[in-house]
Amino acid sequence: MAEEKKIPYKIYLEENEMPQAWYNVRADMKNKPAPLLNPGTHQPMTAEELGGVFCEELVQQELDNDTRYIEIPQEIRDFYKMYRPSPLVRAYCLEEKLQTPAKIYYKFEGNNTSGSHKLNSAIAQAYYAKKQGLKGVTTETGAGQWGTALSMACAYLGLDCKVYMVKVSYEQKPFRREVMRTYGASVVPSPSDTTAVGRKILAEHPGTTGSLGCAISEAVEVAVSNPGYRYVLGSVLNQVLLHQSVIGLETKIALDKYNIKPDMIIGCAGGGSNLGGLISPFMGEKLRGEADYEIVAVEPASCPSFTRGVYAYDFCDTGMVCPLAKMYTLGSDFIPAPNHAGGLRYHGMSPILSQLYADGLMKAVAVPQTAVFEAAEEFARVEGILPAPESSHAIKVALDEAKRCRETGEEKTIVFGLTGTGYFDMVAYEKFHDGKMDDYIPTDEELAAFRARLPQVD
Repeated sequence: MAEEKKIPYKIYLEENEMPQAWYNVRADMKNKPAPLLNPGTHQPMTAEELGGVFCEELVQQELDNDTRYIEIPQEIRDFYKMYRPSPLVRAYCLEEKLQTPAKIYYKFEGNNTSGSHKLNSAIAQAYYAKKQGLKGVTTETGAGQWGTALSMACAYLGLDCKVYMVKVSYEQKPFRREVMRTYGASVVPSPSDTTAVGRKILAEHPGTTGSLGCAISEAVEVAVSNPGYRYVLGSVLNQVLLHQSVIGLETKIALDKYNIKPDMIIGCAGGGSNLGGLISPFMGEKLRGEADYEIVAVEPASCPSFTRGVYAYDFCDTGMVCPLAKMYTLGSDFIPAPNHAGGLRYHGMSPILSQLYADGLMKAVAVPQTAVFEAAEEFARVEGILPAPESSHAIKVALDEAKRCRETGEEKTIVFGLTGTGYFDMVAYEKFHDGKMDDYIPTDEELAAFRARLPQVD
């Protein structure tokens, strides 16, 4: 026990220990994620086709299945130094409170103004847009962390930023919206009447609270119809998981400094950016046969893409203007219940994570909303951090596992991702405390109806 106490509460890396390159887990995958398909021809999207929507260098990263390490440009590394490395925290207080033999660590990504891990990819995508000589970028945002991060990155680099924010989050989180506007972004609730696809969705679903799929459609339409703009996104696609690998790389370097090997790695999962980034180097070891880990994706029971979706090609957006991606999906026109984990309200999962899940290399669980907030409150009262609702999904499963270890006496090492803070989520916490939060879960019949409308791809 004396030797164990040498592990500090917060493990920080020195500046010279920070990753110099992103890790591309696809290089070690025997079964590569299926390619994006042209929605018209159902043929793999070419670099030229993708270049009409995304920045040129990001297209190359999207299509690169073979390069294991991709150098992080010096300008991005310099920006990272403003808030990275982020701490890996040994949750001694939580372990003591739970009276568990489990050792609990969490990688805390909320120590920047955006409040989450999203800034890791936002600065990268904004950098490549600036390097290409573009005027600005468009995007969608759910809970608002991605929109906030992108607005910060664009302000830093002098780019215009247009954000389509899911309507329910726009209304629930006005202060998140105002942070984006403070950084110079224009913010529009989605679906809106400012785009053709938005007007179509509103006509078909009057009164809708929106979805990430709706907001993506609007952002893409604006990008392709305005010269000098490209679309950027905060999750799902390969390029985003590549940038977020900095989370897992830092985590592994910190653990290795103290010869710590995790047994279980847990992350919340909506589109896949946080989970994919956290697990990437550990999954790489698993794929290469060098080590084994239990990897768990945690999703909301109201939007259960992994646990109740199907592995099939589907549109990435509700308006069906984006490429088709093979992923675990509930259907692109699935409009999830307006739960308070806005960043997890997406109908599909990352093609990379979907392939890994299909290959049995990770597992997934779905948890109801009120249980998530109970876990968030339990964590906040002990560790002193108010967690984001998204992060709290991972907290819920980590607490459950630690309590199970208490009952069995198993000494397990648990690592989970604390993606960000919940200080802009007080409406959600208020509803939880007032007993006004529900646990809506879609029925099998509802999900079957959405699945029936999936595109038919040979």
